[in-house]
Amino acid sequence: MDVVTIGESMVVFTPTSDGFMRNASQFTKKIGGAESNVAVGLARLGHQSGWMSKLGADEFGKAILAFLKGENVDVSQVTFDDKAPTGIYFKEPRRQNSTRVYYYRKGSAASKLAPSDLNGDYLMNTKYLHITGITPALSESCRETIFEAIRIAKQNGTTIVFDPNLRTKLWDEETARETLLKLAKEADIVLPGVAEGEFLFGESDPQKLGQLFLDHGASVVVMKVGAEGAYYFTKKESALIPGFPVKNVVDPVGAGDGFAAGFLSGLLDELELGEAVERANAVGALVTMVNGDVDGLPEREEVEQLLSKHGEDVVR
Repeated sequence: MDVVTIGESMVVFTPTSDGFMRNASQFTKKIGGAESNVAVGLARLGHQSGWMSKLGADEFGKAILAFLKGENVDVSQVTFDDKAPTGIYFKEPRRQNSTRVYYYRKGSAASKLAPSDLNGDYLMNTKYLHITGITPALSESCRETIFEAIRIAKQNGTTIVFDPNLRTKLWDEETARETLLKLAKEADIVLPGVAEGEFLFGESDPQKLGQLFLDHGASVVVMKVGAEGAYYFTKKESALIPGFPVKNVVDPVGAGDGFAAGFLSGLLDELELGEAVERANAVGALVTMVNGDVDGLPEREEVEQLLSKHGEDVVR
């Protein structure tokens, strides 16, 4: 397996009408979840990806499993829980570049993940383990599961990739900061945004944050700075890789997951670090052009077309 990731996927409902969600009478149903988004993104780019989780033994859980199977994501490590539901969330697009999200995931099946659910052989036979700061926020057993997954993966020299993906609504700040710093220390590669770096270290300058993450234990840091692009930092070099300006952002949700998928894809294709970040920027930009968490995740040909246009003032 190229990449394995662990986390919760949910059913996403979005109003078909504009305005406040309180006035909506019809909704579209789609699938979303940071880790499964990354798995889908990698599969569409031609890589082998696996997603580990628990789903409710309900219609929503069955829908998620069928969708991910259809996207060529390996779901052999997904189990069903007949005592807990599949999580759901609602997206409320208010204005351009402004979307509010409401989660209903407390007590979900995924929050019941425990270390005993892990398949050690599966984790030890992957090149990269991708984790986020969302899964450990779901429950204490989820936190234990993530740290155990890291321990198992490291036994075989698997590279650990960590996206902080801070969700302050899911846990208290002290626990969040302590846990995310521990995960950043364990990771080989960290993919933070500036706001997440500021939350963890109290610093907002990207250059200083890059060095702080390196000093904390990471070998590679890729710092997302929005439309400007992303910096990468190693102990030997650093650079800003320009982004792809998007004239019309349809839906920003999932862009960071697309970025992670694009970056991992670049590493799997053995690109230079700067080229991998450029691919990540391209995938992230393409995701914002389409409504839905996974709908905008591109196939390889689309990414290559956009990369060939790099330097134009506006993508769309």
